[in-house]
Amino acid sequence: MISTLFHAIIYNPIYNGLVFFVDLLPTHDIGIAVVIVTVIVRLILFPLSRRAIKAQMGMKALAPEIEALKKKYKDNPQEHSRALFALYRERDVHPFAGFLVLVVQIPILLGLYWVFARAGFPTVHADLLYSFVPMPHAVNMEFLGLVNMGGKSIVLAMLAALTQLIYTRLSMGPRGSQTPVEAVESSFSADMAKSFDLQARYVLPIVVGVIAYTVAAAAPLYWVTSNIFMIAQEYLSGRRFNGIKKDA
Repeated sequence: MISTLFHAIIYNPIYNGLVFFVDLLPTHDIGIAVVIVTVIVRLILFPLSRRAIKAQMGMKALAPEIEALKKKYKDNPQEHSRALFALYRERDVHPFAGFLVLVVQIPILLGLYWVFARAGFPTVHADLLYSFVPMPHAVNMEFLGLVNMGGKSIVLAMLAALTQLIYTRLSMGPRGSQTPVEAVESSFSADMAKSFDLQARYVLPIVVGVIAYTVAAAAPLYWVTSNIFMIAQEYLSGRRFNGIKKDA
């Protein structure tokens, strides 16, 4: 059941999307097809991403009130939690919206991994194609003539880690400022909040880089493209770059 749903919702659409763009591109570059599919995915996820940005901005705006609740109910954790979530509902703030965007991307990454792990390219499996997707004449596995999409790439792995570091820095804000993690630290211990903040900023990019080097280069290319898209989204929103300049 799960396997059938995964193929119907994730694997087959990704596979057909890649084949469609490979056929459409003059160079039949599978790497460029991965970039195009990634941008399409990010556009589909844009409402979720926008909601996450709104939640982070809302958390920052609520920081003084959250701190006041923390002091008011410091001896009553249960009442504090009720008051905190009541405040979130009243202001329509969803503190963990950013995690939803990350969770949604995991099946997509798994889909890309299986597409290349199962030797989906350069051989094209006609039985997996939708009726409107043509069979390409050729599949160029070399992204821009530089990186084999079916093999490992230390360069893309490093770029995945670097872009993750940059995006995390922008989305969480500079250390020492009121971040979404710090804003909800009253729900946990201060030590746990600081530990999570540290891991999200520095450990996660390292983990991303290590994993990216162990899988086919198409997966880290997706992650790099996705991070660049989100960094651009942060820039266009103006909130983090402006905030960094003010805090600098």
